[in-house]
Amino acid sequence: MNTASPEQSARRAVCAACLRPQQTCICRWVTALPNQVQVLILQHPMEVNNAKGSARLLHLSLSNSRLEVGETFEPAQLQAMLSPERRNVLLYPDTEDASLGLAKPQPFDPAWLEQPLRLVVLDGTWRKSRKMLYLNPLLQTLPRLPLRDTPPSHYLIRKAHLPDQLSTLEATVYALAQLENDINKFNPLIDAFDGFVAQQASYVTKSA
Repeated sequence: MNTASPEQSARRAVCAACLRPQQTCICRWVTALPNQVQVLILQHPMEVNNAKGSARLLHLSLSNSRLEVGETFEPAQLQAMLSPERRNVLLYPDTEDASLGLAKPQPFDPAWLEQPLRLVVLDGTWRKSRKMLYLNPLLQTLPRLPLRDTPPSHYLIRKAHLPDQLSTLEATVYALAQLENDINKFNPLIDAFDGFVAQQASYVTKSA
C-alpha cells in the first residue's frame, strides 16, 4: 500500500526530459537554438545527478548536440562518436600539461572554419576533465579550441578555482559564437542560464 503523500510523490517523480525531480524541473529554461557546429558533450558520471550542472540544459537547447556519459570510453565507441564527416575540435586550453605527460596539442587553424566542425566538450570539474583527457588517448590527438577574452561567468552557484572558469554551458556557447562567427546568436541561451542559476540559488536560500 502506497502511503506517500501527494507532495512526496511529486518530489519523487522525475521529468523524462531534464531527468530532475518534477519539483525542480529545469525544462522551463530550455531555449531551442539551431547550431551549425555539432556539439558532442562527454559528461563525467559524477556530473549526471549534480543539481548545479548545466550540461543537460545545454544539450536540450542545442538542436545539433549529443550527450554521452562516461569517464573512460571504449576506443571504438569514441572513434564512432568522432566520425570523420566533421573535423573534431576539443574545447580545452591549448597549453601543455606537463603534469599529465601530454604534449602540446595541434593549434586550431582558422581555415577550418570553412569546414563542417564538431566541438567536443568535457563536462566535469577541472580535475575530472583532465582525468578524462588522460584516460582517453584519442581525445589527446584532437586540436584544441581555447577560449580567450570571455565575459565574466554568470555561474554564481558553483565555486570557481580561477577567475575565468566558466560553466559547461557558458564555455560552449562562447565557443559556438566564435566558430559560427555570430556573437549574438546564442545570447538567449545565456539569458535562460541566468534563470536556471537563479532557480538553483533559490533552493539554497530556502534551505538556509
